[in-house]
Amino acid sequence: MKQGDGTGAKTPTSKEHFKAKRLGQENATRDLLRLRVRRAVAAAADEAEFFALLEASDVIVRLKFGPSGDALGCNFALPGDTNDEGEPVFYAGSTLSPDLSLPKIRKSLATTSSEPVSAQPGNPWHQATAATERIPHRLTHNDDHGAQGQLVALGATLDLLSLTAPAAMQAELERAAAVFERATRSRITADLASTRALRRSVQAIWRDRPQDGDGTGLAMLLDAVLTAVAYAMHWHRTHQHAQQEAAAEQALVHLQIAYGQIAEPVLAGLAQRAPSNQTKRRFAHHLQQTVPEHAERILNDASWDALAAVLAEAEAAGHNAATVLDQALGQRTLDDAHSPARALTWRIRRLGERHAPSPRAQAAKARSAAQRLSTPGYPTAGVPPQQRPPVRRR
Repeated sequence: MKQGDGTGAKTPTSKEHFKAKRLGQENATRDLLRLRVRRAVAAAADEAEFFALLEASDVIVRLKFGPSGDALGCNFALPGDTNDEGEPVFYAGSTLSPDLSLPKIRKSLATTSSEPVSAQPGNPWHQATAATERIPHRLTHNDDHGAQGQLVALGATLDLLSLTAPAAMQAELERAAAVFERATRSRITADLASTRALRRSVQAIWRDRPQDGDGTGLAMLLDAVLTAVAYAMHWHRTHQHAQQEAAAEQALVHLQIAYGQIAEPVLAGLAQRAPSNQTKRRFAHHLQQTVPEHAERILNDASWDALAAVLAEAEAAGHNAATVLDQALGQRTLDDAHSPARALTWRIRRLGERHAPSPRAQAAKARSAAQRLSTPGYPTAGVPPQQRPPVRRR
């Protein structure tokens, strides 16, 4: 038994397990309530919607009021779980999980309640992926409160993803969310200020079910989630959070299975659209020039044809393939990617769907680059990163 820090959820008693079997429930009422309340917190834009979602999921809510008439806490119950008098058995939110007391629920909801979800422009699959890709950076930059906030948001993402995934994947994603729940809490107070983009984009996915015909959106998001959970495991290890580290490790197993289920058919479909050998050689040459330390691994990867296909499609849409590849390489290191070719495929697919610059703008950019290169003493090495993103060595 790994030593905990007192932030774990209370496990059901043997009596609760026996009662669940008698009621025909797969899980104890305590566990069912924790899952439904967590999902409502993750999905709701405000407190009113939170309670509406609980009602829609057959959760009975009983508020606790103070002398002022303000709600100070809430208890939850399931309709079929009753005591000897036939009354619902209520569980205080804080006994379901330390982060499900009403004050903490309100704090979490405040992260996403400032504007309507529908006001967010753009593709929510892309937005959620981009926000998830930033989590490893936040977990490695010595802001423990911010890092803890990212883990809360990552847990909320997993809570909702299983509701939007194809039926064949839902079981693995539910298991991943259930075990990662333990990795979302520690004694470090969570700063949720930087989690708005991720939480709102995942809410938009859950609410609007944006088109994801071939599964690319879910595949690229899960690719980013896998990396983020691996970093979460390492972060907990460095903080000696044994239970949380083990939970993140278990979640990885389930996520890898789910990722394979969605990614493999998508990549196979892309590979069938691979460009000519001549075009692939041109892309390969640029890889060898730009990231020689990763080029051989990428070119020998089973996903190389899929990567070449999305590069060709980006080019057909009006992008410069080399520029898009450079942008993808500059987004994040490939050192921690299980498959660099897959990681680049998702990044380029996302970049390729952006509005391509006009031919005139591309020509002007090319002339400007040529002028800089031909100007003696032009200080290219001193250009700030925001103007000339460095290609990180992967």
